[in-house]
Amino acid sequence: MRADLPAWRSLLYVPASAPRFVEKAHTRGADAIILDLEDGVAPGEKDGARAGLPSAVRSVGQAGADVLVRINRPLAMAVADIGAAVAAGAQALVLTKLVGAEHVRLLAEVIAEAEAASGRAAGAVRCVALVEEAAALPQLGAIAAAHPRVVALGIGGEDLATDLGAEATPDALDLPKRLGLIAARAAGVLPLGFIGTVAGISDLEAYRAMLRRSRAIGFACASCVHPAQVPIINEEYGPRPQEVARARRLLAAFEAALAEGKGAVAFEGEMIDKPIVERARRLVEMAERFA
Repeated sequence: MRADLPAWRSLLYVPASAPRFVEKAHTRGADAIILDLEDGVAPGEKDGARAGLPSAVRSVGQAGADVLVRINRPLAMAVADIGAAVAAGAQALVLTKLVGAEHVRLLAEVIAEAEAASGRAAGAVRCVALVEEAAALPQLGAIAAAHPRVVALGIGGEDLATDLGAEATPDALDLPKRLGLIAARAAGVLPLGFIGTVAGISDLEAYRAMLRRSRAIGFACASCVHPAQVPIINEEYGPRPQEVARARRLLAAFEAALAEGKGAVAFEGEMIDKPIVERARRLVEMAERFA
């Protein structure tokens, strides 16, 4: 994984056109807040939501969360969204309905121009890449590696299911979401998501179980649409203290064995090897980043 990736577990969507949600967003405990200019905003409210970004970005970021803005897909709207979001101080943009690497690079060029126009440092604004159409699935690897600004890759489950003519069920989304996970890991960026969709908050224990399964197969962070989901994501996608403590003991045992010239290492009743040690090392590094 790249060293410059953000420390994200939970990313909470907030409609940029809804002041009552914007005002409370900083209290929700999310690692990042996504101010939505796309699906969460009615067509007639998009201009107002865009114009309100300066105050919205300040508000949702006041407790230290990273602030992202989800932009619209049509190019003219995307350019306007990018200019407003960059000028308002957003740290990252969520690029929607991407179709390929050239699409990413085109938007990255627009971002660079917006940075220059607003006096921000070159490369300051990062990107989350969303793939939401069947035609783009073969391009996942190219999209994930298209530009250094890209720090995370996700599959938009609801839109993709609609494009596939499927219901947004775990069975329908399992393969594309796993492909997105593989593409993200291969490119060294964060795999965003889980095997499921962002919809539904009626059964939080089932939601927790779904997150736990998804984390076990490699997802690193997840977006959500309801504040009640934030602490569950943080718990399930964050390093648990007992796991970190065990990982530290494992690394110490492995280093001690190496110092003694031993090839096989016994640890708490199990034999450990290099892949197990590497997973423990990554867990400790993750804990240090979130600390």
